[in-house]
Amino acid sequence: MQSSHHASGFTVRLADPETSGGATGVPAGRSFTQRRRNRHGRGLRGELLLPTLPGYRSRSDRFDELVMDSAQRLHDIWGKPLDGVRFAVDEIPPNLEQLVADGSPAPLGCYTPATEDEGPIITLYRRVVEQACPVKEELQDLVHDVVVEHTAEMLGVAPETLDPVYRRRY
Repeated sequence: MQSSHHASGFTVRLADPETSGGATGVPAGRSFTQRRRNRHGRGLRGELLLPTLPGYRSRSDRFDELVMDSAQRLHDIWGKPLDGVRFAVDEIPPNLEQLVADGSPAPLGCYTPATEDEGPIITLYRRVVEQACPVKEELQDLVHDVVVEHTAEMLGVAPETLDPVYRRRY
C-alpha cells in the first residue's frame, strides 16, 4: 500500500500483513509490543517496576483490592446471605454534574436490588470515596464502612449488627 501527498513529496509505505519481513524486518504477525527491544537494541529489556514493588499497581487496582477485602470480610462473618452479591467499582456516580448543581452531596456508593437476570449489586464510586477520605491511611476504613452501609441496606439490618467494628476506628 502506498499513500502520497504530491504537494510536499511526503510518502508513507505500509507493509502488507501477509508479507513477512517487509520494511521493518520483523516477521509478519509480531507487533512492536511483542518484540522485546527496538530495532537498534536500545529499548526496554523488561518492565519498569517489578510486581513486588508498591508502584506496580495503580490507584484503581489498590482500591479494587480494598473493596474485595471488605466484601470478603463480610462474607466470612455472614456467609450464606451474601452469596450472589456482586461488588462493583465505578469512577464517579451517574449524573454527578446534576447532583453538584443541586447542591446535594455526591454518594459514596449505591445498592441496586436484584432483578430477574442478575443478583444484587453494591457499587462504590472510587473518586468520590478518595476525595471524602482526608488521610490516605484511612481509605481502607472508609471503603469498609461504605461496603457495610450498603450491605446492611440490602439485608435490612443496622450496620452495627452487620459488622461489630463499624465506625469504631475513628
